Amino acid sequence: MSAQAPVAAPSSFNDFLGNTAAVEHLRAAVSAGRLPHALILSGPAGAGKYTLALMLTMAIECERQPRELRSHDPATGSGGQSLASYCGVCPNCTHIAQAFPLDEEIDKAVAAREELRETDKKDTRVLIQPHPDVLILPPDPPQLLIKLGQVRSLIHSANYLPAEAPKKVFIITAASFMKEAANSLLKVLEEPPATVHIILLAENPGELLPTIRSRCALVRLGALPVEEIEMLLADRRHDVPPKQRTLIARLAQGAAGKAISFDLAAYTAARADALLFLRQAVAEPDHTALFKMTETYRAGAEGQQKTADLLRTLTLLLEDLLLLQSGTPELIRNTDLRADLDRIAQSVSFQWIELASRSLDQVWSGMRRNLLRSLSLDAFAGQLATSAR
Repeated sequence: MSAQAPVAAPSSFNDFLGNTAAVEHLRAAVSAGRLPHALILSGPAGAGKYTLALMLTMAIECERQPRELRSHDPATGSGGQSLASYCGVCPNCTHIAQAFPLDEEIDKAVAAREELRETDKKDTRVLIQPHPDVLILPPDPPQLLIKLGQVRSLIHSANYLPAEAPKKVFIITAASFMKEAANSLLKVLEEPPATVHIILLAENPGELLPTIRSRCALVRLGALPVEEIEMLLADRRHDVPPKQRTLIARLAQGAAGKAISFDLAAYTAARADALLFLRQAVAEPDHTALFKMTETYRAGAEGQQKTADLLRTLTLLLEDLLLLQSGTPELIRNTDLRADLDRIAQSVSFQWIELASRSLDQVWSGMRRNLLRSLSLDAFAGQLATSAR
């Protein structure tokens, strides 16, 4: 549900939006040589976790190692620190910067795997390596999980000294691991080589094994206020009318990057299907229209993206229903659907919303196991309808 725009490397840390204190803390740690060997960056989708991870990687590996001095603030007692930065023009920086358009790099890696012989495909994992000493592990399709072969590649590389840069940096872009992969990662987290940094990105750190979390430092990227997101949209998205800016600012859930690239037309299309799910569950015994709609979610990468958009939209609608039932309507995100959401909220119980949320998690799990999407959605709709009676 985000517009596809070219992804350019930020010219400096000043281009990173929000979470100034967290970013400066990390930059100071890099400058002092105290960045943890294992780090979890957590925050909502679009908060900039991957962008920040790559910027930190450039700061670690930059050949020129530029530094900025933050002036001392007498009021807070903060400042006076040396903050790491990057030049953006040395060979290390320019190679690493090639990985900023992550989706494009993943598409290239998947396409290259498709060109292999069938016997080699299943043993080939998706890995992004923009620099000899930087390895990026995205969720491997079609299950969209971090797999054992990827972690084994990380461990193998970690056992060698850096070839061209001061350190080896590994970025794992999601918290969804296969069990064997998560267990294997523990081995390198327990005794990481001195030349290695591992950065894990997680929307919800709770998805990670407790044994992984306990071996990593955690830095959270918090949500920006709605008003700040609106000002950002007014500055960066002149194509968006003021009324839509308010809606996008709420739907972006405090994530600046998500707000800037938010495709409202795609979101409202997915939301129309999500509303059909909810209305059919609480009011209509005939699911003919619903089953016709789920047929369009059947196959291919397009169907997978469409299903993911639908599930994310359903999640936001269920959260809004919960906020209405909790007596906090001022916090709902889909403000333009207030009347529809009020009607649905009056027709369901808190227990129904809780069950719907759990069932939604099962559909996500089914997608990771590559189950037939239309059948998973039909089963989900049936569960909602049965529990609403």
